[in-house]
Amino acid sequence: MIETFSEHIQSILKTLPESPGVYRYYDDANNLLYVGKAKNLKKRVTSYFSKEHDTFRLRLMVKKIVDIKTIKVDTEMDALILENNLIKSLTPKYNIMLRDDKTYPWILIKNERFPRVFSTRQLKKDGAEYFGPFPSSTTMFILLDLIKHLYPLRTCSFDLSQENIEKHKFKACLEYSIGNCKAPCVGKQSLQEYDESILHIRKIIKGDISFAIKDLKRLMLEQAEKLAFEDAATLKKKIELLEKYQSKSVIVHPSITDTDVFGIISDEKTAYVNYFKVMNGTIIQAQTLEFKKKLDETDEEMLVFAINEIRLRYNSLSKEIFVPFEPELQFENAKYIVPKIGDKKHLLDLCFKNVEAYKREREKQLAIIDPERHTDRIMQQMMRDLRMKEEPRHIEGFDNSNIQGEYAVSAMPVFIDGKPAKKEYRHFNVKTVVGPDDFATMEEVIYRRYSRVIEEGLPLPQLIVIDGGKGQLGAAIISLRKLNLMGKVTVIGIAKRLEEIYFPGDSIPMYLDKRSETLKIIQHIRDEAHRFGIMHHRNKRSRETFKTELSEIKGISDKTAQKLLTELKSVKYIKEATLAELTVIIGNSKATLVYNFFKE
Repeated sequence: MIETFSEHIQSILKTLPESPGVYRYYDDANNLLYVGKAKNLKKRVTSYFSKEHDTFRLRLMVKKIVDIKTIKVDTEMDALILENNLIKSLTPKYNIMLRDDKTYPWILIKNERFPRVFSTRQLKKDGAEYFGPFPSSTTMFILLDLIKHLYPLRTCSFDLSQENIEKHKFKACLEYSIGNCKAPCVGKQSLQEYDESILHIRKIIKGDISFAIKDLKRLMLEQAEKLAFEDAATLKKKIELLEKYQSKSVIVHPSITDTDVFGIISDEKTAYVNYFKVMNGTIIQAQTLEFKKKLDETDEEMLVFAINEIRLRYNSLSKEIFVPFEPELQFENAKYIVPKIGDKKHLLDLCFKNVEAYKREREKQLAIIDPERHTDRIMQQMMRDLRMKEEPRHIEGFDNSNIQGEYAVSAMPVFIDGKPAKKEYRHFNVKTVVGPDDFATMEEVIYRRYSRVIEEGLPLPQLIVIDGGKGQLGAAIISLRKLNLMGKVTVIGIAKRLEEIYFPGDSIPMYLDKRSETLKIIQHIRDEAHRFGIMHHRNKRSRETFKTELSEIKGISDKTAQKLLTELKSVKYIKEATLAELTVIIGNSKATLVYNFFKE
């Protein structure tokens, strides 16, 4: 394979270092195609040129590469950070991209004497402290409002230096008069008292509400001992506000402190990653992000990318990272934990439920906004799940229905692009099978259906779904082999009890996730086959009943009998009908024949 590429590419591959680093691929117009990281640059980069790739996009990208540039670093973590920075600054065509990269709000504590606290959407290297980002501005403003009620802070931008305050350069404003500020500008609040408030605010923003409550309770008791009951009552109200805010947070377990939790679900084009920030047993931040795949990246690659991106975004230094599986790449000063039981597992499950719910909502939105893309995604998913070579755009299902071998029928629903195509539905009256033999019935019906398809030059379905386990599937395969169709169409069986999926020649069934769209469509086909078959079976049985009871009436044709059935629903009601009621339906002369026949 390597020999098929240019001499320039071959020479680069031979001289690559076996060390961590970042590689960049360029096309013939010097456009950046891709940025990647590697633990071993030589092995990783060479792998692109030494094998046939599964996906079209990856094959296409490799064909376009005319130049490779590398940056050598000390560790794989350094490579990850550098890769992340280059992707953000250069936006290569084939790299994973964060779908929703809008600017979220932050809470800012200014680096100044008597610091101000307010919201911002711009991060600057100005020495200030930034907390966030907050996925919901509503949550951020609730927190700011709480802080405002607990700790009156200044909102002015004056330079409150010791010298300016002593020179009385400022006057107390309206904010002081209405109780929103304690007027440090005129010396009515000390720097020590103000800084204690900032310490509490910092803890509250970080999620350590218990610290603030504990400290406020201590101050309240001190004020009560001094008989300063009004100040103690004010502190009590602040404690109640904090406890009320804390009760609205999602409580997990107090033993889980300063932890990042990640859950991931992905499909062919997108990875959905949910993030929880847990402090002192409380989820203080939660967000789900979408990452666009470009080259069929694995869940491990997507998870590492997401962990790095989110920890950078939230400036997280948590030493524990809860994950559904352990990636190979380790983060500095942090360890992975894959919970199996208990509160930690419950927290990870909650994270997974959130990302799953988000994905479902996105898919519902997509189905409304872009139904064609939604259908394409489902078809791709079914093709992968059922190990097919092409998308199952045309599916036919089969189910048999009989009562002790009598009135045997088979139904065939048809699904186009994953949806019922009811005009294409067919039913079959079984002709050659005597007695209750589901296998023989299935063999007959499959042979009749597809021999006709071949004779008339009709298109074959991509997928045939047989309602039943190995026995019914085996019967269908007999007919498909006779018609030389095995290998030309995928055929599966679905057993009702545990929803097992059977494949030809494989005695071990496959179990799809109960929530998967593939299984839901297969179940829908099976249910439609059952419904359509039962409906046809009942109609046939009713017609046979008419023949035995109404055909004895001289002068009453099958057409007249069917008309009576349509109107009166059963032979019982025909017998009980009055002459006048029968006359309205089939006329006086025929009504008289029917009425007299049943009254004699």
